[in-house]
Amino acid sequence: MPQNEHSDFTRDPLIRAFATLMRALREERGLSRTHLAEVLGFGPKWIEKVERCESPPSEETADALDTFFKTTGRAFWVMWREIKREGKHVALPPGFGGFVQREAEASELWIFEALAITGLFQTEEYAQEMFRAGRRAGDIEQLVASRLERQAILRADAPPEVVAVFDEGAIRRPIGGPDVMKSQVAHLIGLAQEPNITLQIVPSTKGAYAGLTGNFTVLKFIDAPDMAYVEGYAEGHLMEHPSTVRTHTLRFSLIRGAAFSADESLDLLQRILEGQ
Repeated sequence: MPQNEHSDFTRDPLIRAFATLMRALREERGLSRTHLAEVLGFGPKWIEKVERCESPPSEETADALDTFFKTTGRAFWVMWREIKREGKHVALPPGFGGFVQREAEASELWIFEALAITGLFQTEEYAQEMFRAGRRAGDIEQLVASRLERQAILRADAPPEVVAVFDEGAIRRPIGGPDVMKSQVAHLIGLAQEPNITLQIVPSTKGAYAGLTGNFTVLKFIDAPDMAYVEGYAEGHLMEHPSTVRTHTLRFSLIRGAAFSADESLDLLQRILEGQ
């Protein structure tokens, strides 16, 4: 497995603590990894992966360890719960876990996507196709579940104000085929009519504009400095230096200037849904 699929696991202190306690209790009982796996009913490689932080622990693993070792206060389950709360129960690019945490705290999100629909707006089927393109089949279910969990911030009692701008090519790219795209575009139309969401599209007839250098998100906070996030294929970068954030804020304003208005963008989405 490539190193970049492990790096967020090995650096996460909760996952390391889970693995350390598990190894200590196993060795105290004089058990090999294979023997413990057999006792708990797991595959022979699973214990090794968890102890080496190559895979995050599952709830089933935590419950089984608490029962077998008779831990005080369900120690493994408590750590698993915190790992899940921190968003580290699926393989994430380095830097992305921190972004997800700050995304949930932001009062405003300014999102630009040139190539695909942003994760916050994806349907389950669209997300599956996106992950299928670059991940092993065994990872997809967890990754999609994690993505859909992120979208809960849009349904919160006090959701963030979201301004999302897409290149028209991102809307028209046939991810997953006609049925998946029809459902995805219909979902975008529904989101565009929410009071806290503004959706705009840069038309394909537009020439050079400020968005051609790549995707990014500006995060704005009520009681903290604004931040910018740029995600690459293998890792993401969450930036807070004022000049860097100002640069991305200016880029976003320029991109919005190149885009259709919200009403014009909604009309375009309707036409795309109708096959035009």
